[in-house]
Amino acid sequence: MTAAASARILVVDDEESIRTLLAFPLRRDGHEVVTAADGAEALEQFDRTKPDLVLLDVMLPGVDGFEICRQLRGRSTVPIIMLSARGEEGDRVTGLEAGADDYVTKPFSVRELRSRVKAALRRAAMPAAVTAETPPVQIGEIVIDPDRRRVTVGGDEVELTNLEFELLTTLAYAPGRVFTRDMLLERAWGGSAYRERRTVDVHVLHLREKIERDPKNPEYVITVRGLGYRFRDADD
Repeated sequence: MTAAASARILVVDDEESIRTLLAFPLRRDGHEVVTAADGAEALEQFDRTKPDLVLLDVMLPGVDGFEICRQLRGRSTVPIIMLSARGEEGDRVTGLEAGADDYVTKPFSVRELRSRVKAALRRAAMPAAVTAETPPVQIGEIVIDPDRRRVTVGGDEVELTNLEFELLTTLAYAPGRVFTRDMLLERAWGGSAYRERRTVDVHVLHLREKIERDPKNPEYVITVRGLGYRFRDADD
């Protein structure tokens, strides 16, 4: 699938009217839409249809969307956008920590939904910071191979989501350069519109947990207080 190609999108919401509302603009954009009304059906549809992206409501009967997100993330790096009427920061952070790529608060406009879906599909198709022709790079114990979208730490392969991979390559291929949160939103998410800077912090936390020996005292992804993040350079 390329960024411009049609995609198969799984829409998970317990209200039929919402599923219909979400599906209409997606189908109009040329995407195939499959739906599920609860968590169990979502997992079944995911395994059966192999979607390119999941729109997942938080408030589901039985098992909530946060837990379904964790289960989906445990088996795939497919982009997941969570939908919720609960806009509190704690809920957004919970969704991102569960493995969601993005979190959209209801009510939202069709334009916003289409923008976020388009950006997520574009990220999944091609990393923003590098291309497949970019040569591998080694920094300390980390080896990044963009052609294979493969990252190893100390010889052991680590599985990164699309967003984690793009954050890593954006930073690692410009060692020492400071990236603000807005810059990282632009590079990895395709734009800062509709998104909060806290989103970057949560995904950096996930990335550190996978590549750092001590995530609380990172050697590679360095916080620049009041500005953003940078990757270690030769002087560190």
